[in-house]
Amino acid sequence: MKMDKGNGEKKEFFQLNRRRFLSLSGILGLALIAGKPDITMAIAEKEGKMTYQVKDYNRLIGMEGFSETLLKNHFTLYQGYVTNTNKLMDGLNQLLKEGKTGTPEYAELKRRLGWEFNGMRLHEYYFENLGGKGGIQKGGKLFQKLTESFGSYEAWEKDFKATGSMRGIGWAVLYQDILSGKFINFWINEHDVGHPAGGMPILIMDVFEHAFMIDYGLKRGDYMEAFFRNINWTEVEKRLLLHKG
Repeated sequence: MKMDKGNGEKKEFFQLNRRRFLSLSGILGLALIAGKPDITMAIAEKEGKMTYQVKDYNRLIGMEGFSETLLKNHFTLYQGYVTNTNKLMDGLNQLLKEGKTGTPEYAELKRRLGWEFNGMRLHEYYFENLGGKGGIQKGGKLFQKLTESFGSYEAWEKDFKATGSMRGIGWAVLYQDILSGKFINFWINEHDVGHPAGGMPILIMDVFEHAFMIDYGLKRGDYMEAFFRNINWTEVEKRLLLHKG
């Protein structure tokens, strides 16, 4: 990044933060290679306040259709989003305290925050709506609302899988419109792009390659069948905006 000659203080600040970012990234990489993400987070916490903590999803290991290797790789990816969300928030708070909100550094960190934060949160929704057994409860509120929005549960499932089968990488997300209560399936191409304003995420399916290729190669449809066999419908139903009726 090119700086004006009279901007030495700003340049020094950016270089210091860049070195700190690279240092933390190096710590993260070494610890993950060693298979010790807890140590990674403990070291990172000493570097700055940890606003968000990595959640433990090891309960999912042994889930039908998902190998331990695939899940552990996916957990590692998620841990990186949590770490980077904390780094960005720490850096932004520091720039705010120093009155440097008009700087290119502040703008770029603020733009990046949406990617890292949504990457963290979408993975948490995804892991939390897995690990269930059995199908959706046909007498439940969720089944009723899906039927109202799509005509039948089967029509919703067909549309959701069609969304997840689209060419490209991203997320298939069932959203509930907080104003109308209506359910809509959305394709989210990037973590920070395409989310509907006023939408509550109800069911999340990761369709980036890392979510399935270790086990399924290019057979995304087989992965989606495994995903549906393991949906935790009880958790999904908790996300409903019941006050909207």
